[in-house]
Amino acid sequence: MGEQEAVALTRWTIHGERLVDDTRRLRLSVASVELPDGVTFEQYVLRMPRAAMTVVLDDAQDNVLMIWRHRFVVDRWTWELPGGYVDPNEDPASTAAREVEEETGWRPRDIAPLTTFQPLTGTADFENLIYLARGADDTGKPADINETERVSWIPLSSVRDLISQGKIIGAAAQIGLLTVLAFR
Repeated sequence: MGEQEAVALTRWTIHGERLVDDTRRLRLSVASVELPDGVTFEQYVLRMPRAAMTVVLDDAQDNVLMIWRHRFVVDRWTWELPGGYVDPNEDPASTAAREVEEETGWRPRDIAPLTTFQPLTGTADFENLIYLARGADDTGKPADINETERVSWIPLSSVRDLISQGKIIGAAAQIGLLTVLAFR
């Protein structure tokens, strides 16, 4: 059996999608799904705009710029990478740079793509784009009070411990930071 035949045998069939809610930041629907063995069910599907985050390293590349913030949905304080939604027709790298500056007061230099991921492939289409910036300049502007409690340069050597201690819980932060550590 060829690869195309194998793919056809295991591909799920979508018979339609019913819209539940559609807002600026998400589209929620229910899909009517049929499995290869004939079982059918309904599945919630969440579609969100792309998001761009940035791992900003200092000039020595020993520290990463992070924000400490509260996430009300999980009621937890956590270290995160600066980032946000990509506006329609906006270049994602521009989004990444803009969000760093707005959320931290630092302007990143030499921004480049690092990796991308989908956090919930079974339920959501929410592409996350992670960028790497080597170096940043302090703009003298304060961090956005609505986005962060504080901004700090965190030693890369402490990242694994912070993840283990539950102080870095977001997928984007973990993936971005662990990617940088893996390929240093």
